Amino acid sequence: MERLIEILEDIQPEADYETCTTLIDDHILNSMAIIALVAEIEEEFDITVPAVEIIPDNFNSAQALYDMILRLQEEG
Repeated sequence: MERLIEILEDIQPEADYETCTTLIDDHILNSMAIIALVAEIEEEFDITVPAVEIIPDNFNSAQALYDMILRLQEEG
């Protein structure tokens, strides 16, 4: 989770990723940030994020993102 927070802060440093649960709903992460985030996540965690996973529920919080990463790693 720590590395994910670092990636998020590199892409959009103004947000509080520890507590925010509305990253998409409140437009904290825009479409360009999401594209960059997906690329970083795929490289860092050695996963592929399918297009069907790029939904607000998976990107609204750091915890939701981390849960998605763990699930995708398990599905391998």
